[in-house]
Amino acid sequence: MLKIRASQVGKIMTSSRSKGDVLSKTAKSYLEQLAKEELLGVRTEFSSKYTDKGNIVEDEAIALVEKVKCEGLFLYKNEEHFSNDYVTGTPDVLTNDFLIDVKSSWNVDTFPMFDKELKNKDYYYQLQAYMWLTGKVESHLCYCLVNTPKFIIKAEVRKLHKPRYSDIKAIILKHKFNADTEKRRVKSFKVELDIEVIGQIKERIEVCREYYNNLING
Repeated sequence: MLKIRASQVGKIMTSSRSKGDVLSKTAKSYLEQLAKEELLGVRTEFSSKYTDKGNIVEDEAIALVEKVKCEGLFLYKNEEHFSNDYVTGTPDVLTNDFLIDVKSSWNVDTFPMFDKELKNKDYYYQLQAYMWLTGKVESHLCYCLVNTPKFIIKAEVRKLHKPRYSDIKAIILKHKFNADTEKRRVKSFKVELDIEVIGQIKERIEVCREYYNNLING
């Protein structure tokens, strides 16, 4: 039975532009990729410089959230995988009262320092799925701005055509940060469990299963 990863729930919840068609092109494309993987016995993982940085600095980002936003709590990376009849996922951090998902911004340009609300709908649905899986009713999406690993910065510099010192310095300034700015380098958005949204996710997954099964059995 098809289950959707929490991080991908946002893809199936996008709205279709075609009247009478519940699933959007984005949702169908995602389901078709899953069907190809199932039929061909392969598993593909998306990777980019952005995800590479996020994976490498994850522990550092969690430590920064603990220091800046969760004084008195000891935060650690959650390794427990959760699953129900519809979704699966592994939240970054679990506490007694809420869960946390950490997103490491690529550089200063992508850090949502002054945003008033969580604009990324994929992350919103991811948090809803995590709360559904864990029984929590409160979650926090924490964007963190931590130093980019040196080898990634060097790779960015190598992309420059005949780089000048000023060009190199400009890249470094967007990826390296002073310790005295730590409190400003975590942006947190609170998201509460919405039972109505969970119901919508269930309904959408049922439609996804029908489409997916037709691909598999067609």
